[in-house]
Amino acid sequence: MSIHSLSVVHPNAKLGAGVTIGPFTTVEEDVEIGEGCEIGPNVTIYGGARIGRNVRIFPGAVIAAVPQDLKFRGEYTTAEIGDGTTIREYVTINRGTAAAGTTRVGSNCLLMAYAHVAHDCILGDNIVIANNVNLAGHVVLEDYVIIEGQVGVQQFVRIGRHSFIAGGSLVRKSVPPYIRAAREPLSYIGVNRIGLQRRGFTINQINAIHEIYRILFVKGLNITNAVTEIEASVPVSDERDEVVSFIGATEKTGIIRSFQALDNGN
Repeated sequence: MSIHSLSVVHPNAKLGAGVTIGPFTTVEEDVEIGEGCEIGPNVTIYGGARIGRNVRIFPGAVIAAVPQDLKFRGEYTTAEIGDGTTIREYVTINRGTAAAGTTRVGSNCLLMAYAHVAHDCILGDNIVIANNVNLAGHVVLEDYVIIEGQVGVQQFVRIGRHSFIAGGSLVRKSVPPYIRAAREPLSYIGVNRIGLQRRGFTINQINAIHEIYRILFVKGLNITNAVTEIEASVPVSDERDEVVSFIGATEKTGIIRSFQALDNGN
């Protein structure tokens, strides 16, 4: 363990073996940092932070600050970061509120500079969030989501596994798994074929996903009829069931629209 003499680490903070902490960093009480973590200079880690193993946190990051939520009344909550995640410069990750109790970032994620993860967000594993992405409260990102820079995500939105959000987008509705989304308003622009191939999906799996979204977004059906046709005509698979389940789970927030409908002025 190596703690720079110009840092302030509360004696009750729990630090694992091999942790290094650079100068001008503050670590408060009720913080847990796993073994092998590298905490850079000028980092602030507030109480309630739970940081896994081999996490890298770069200068200026602020972890587990109180939520920017007027309903917050000082209740005890946490902010969790999984193993192997990298937090770049000036990233801010707020604690949860009474609604969920925690904000969670999964393992092996990359949060690039100036990203913001608000209260009660839940991020899965292997996620990449580029520079200046802002996640409002209660956002859920499932595994392997990639979000390019300058994207804003509205509160209570859910983004499905293996989805890709193009830079500069505003995400106001939930984004189903396996697709690419862009434009304003945000809309479907195709299946995330390259990303799926990189992660070992077969051509047959990818083609089946294409068929699911052809029915959902291209045929001009409403959501209810599209789901009925998907269940009737697409062979049973994990991918099919995941998309259908996702749509059911996001009924209140809705999902993004197709670019065909937008191009037709609808």
